Amino acid sequence: MEHNHLVEKLSLQAESFQEGFRILTQSDSFKDIVNNFRHLLRANFVITNLQLLHKKSSDASWECIGNNKFDNSDTKYLENREQAVVFFSNEKYNAAVVLPLTDSSYLGILLGNKLDGSQLTELDKITLQILLQVFSSAYESFLNQKKEKKLIFDLNEKVLQLNNLIDTGIEISRFENQNMLFEIALARIVTLTNASAVMINIEEEDDKTPEMQITFPVNVPPESILHSNHRIESVFEYSKKRYTFTLSEKETRKGVTDFNELDQILLDAIARQVQTAIENNFLLKESLEKERIAKELLLAATIQQRIIPDKLPLIEGYELAGKNIPSREVGGDYYDCIDLGNGKYALIIADVAGKGIAAALLVNTLNAALYSYLQFNLPLTEMTDRLNKLIYNSSPSDKFITFFIAVLDPKTGELDVVNAGHNPILLLRKEGKLDKIDAGGIGLGMLDFGIPYQGEKLSMFPGDRLFLYTDGIPEAMNKDEVEYSDERMIEFFMKNAEKPASDFIDAIVADVGDHVKGEPQSDDITSMILKKIV
Repeated sequence: MEHNHLVEKLSLQAESFQEGFRILTQSDSFKDIVNNFRHLLRANFVITNLQLLHKKSSDASWECIGNNKFDNSDTKYLENREQAVVFFSNEKYNAAVVLPLTDSSYLGILLGNKLDGSQLTELDKITLQILLQVFSSAYESFLNQKKEKKLIFDLNEKVLQLNNLIDTGIEISRFENQNMLFEIALARIVTLTNASAVMINIEEEDDKTPEMQITFPVNVPPESILHSNHRIESVFEYSKKRYTFTLSEKETRKGVTDFNELDQILLDAIARQVQTAIENNFLLKESLEKERIAKELLLAATIQQRIIPDKLPLIEGYELAGKNIPSREVGGDYYDCIDLGNGKYALIIADVAGKGIAAALLVNTLNAALYSYLQFNLPLTEMTDRLNKLIYNSSPSDKFITFFIAVLDPKTGELDVVNAGHNPILLLRKEGKLDKIDAGGIGLGMLDFGIPYQGEKLSMFPGDRLFLYTDGIPEAMNKDEVEYSDERMIEFFMKNAEKPASDFIDAIVADVGDHVKGEPQSDDITSMILKKIV
């Protein structure tokens, strides 16, 4: 049964693995592909300490990627080993990986502890192995793309020397009707190469049955072209379709002969011209579609802003302030303070893995479920378990929510809290002692194994401050890819906690801005502070 459950869970993650591969292969540089892989690992394992290293050869030294504070002595976990992946217990790291790459370099990975302090599960270990294969394949594809780009550049230089080819490109670009586009392209390539005949074959990627076959001259059977002993081909794929150009039998004064290298260059160049014309037509349609989506995003953002409070409730004897700054039109962060109607208040902060409309929809689901469940005065652990099941059943396998809730009794200062995979919430006592609240369990929607959530009861006294935040603050990066960090955030909190609540929120957002120095915001930034004043 356990094996079947692992297989089922991995099957549900297949789409996220494919999406991860797509994101990695679209990276523009080695640093980009590693950073995208870092986000992929964090999303899958929710770990507190993740180090990625690289060495250019087996004899080279390890170089840390993206963390200037890395302890070089930790490279011992990557040395003198026979296995590619090693798992540890009761160590600084849960796992160490040395992944050989196709260019004879190596990627080193050190996986720290999970947020809830647990060891890697069997599902985690299998997921890690799959992700390593995804990275290895994506990196090989990345290297091939670099080689291909160089080859295309060299070929284009030669193509630019051919005036006839330029004329062909100009003529092809005038046609939006695909049939006319193909007919002109085929006629031109026959003229340029002295071929007897040419054909374009169009088929779906996963279906080898031709969708369309066009020949020039039109009376030539496709079979005679495909079965010719003297033929060359050029293929491109676009929008899940494969386009194959086939030239047959180059004619000369001495009879039929093989095509030469320049003929292949000409055929490839015209095929690219056709591809460009098809892409331009598609991009025009896509531009109109993006305009429609932009309007929908604006509507989604308007809806989401209705669940993010414009104004937090006034709680007698306390100061309360919060702020949400989405990184896109719609975000995946959420915070609120809900008056429960019995003299108590629920403080909530949550962060959906990912961004965009999918994350916003999960935020809306969480908001609606919270308002429903809170009416029944359920124990927080039971309510969190219900939320976990709801999110698990209503979201894809790569989407989950880190979630924290605290129910405050303002008269007594008592807090009833549950932390479901969220960053540790900070409680600073008046005398300067800092408590980190992380009791709870896994993020909502990650797993549905029936693992009970753990709650915790605390008390606030005059002068105490409770700081809630999402990882958009500590993980904010500057242009050198140095994070703002948990350490800087905690230090800022302890030094500035005496500020009025709203002033503190503005101050920490400004301090994050000083750190990133104008770099684009990569994640939503959300924070809330509660201060007991009497």
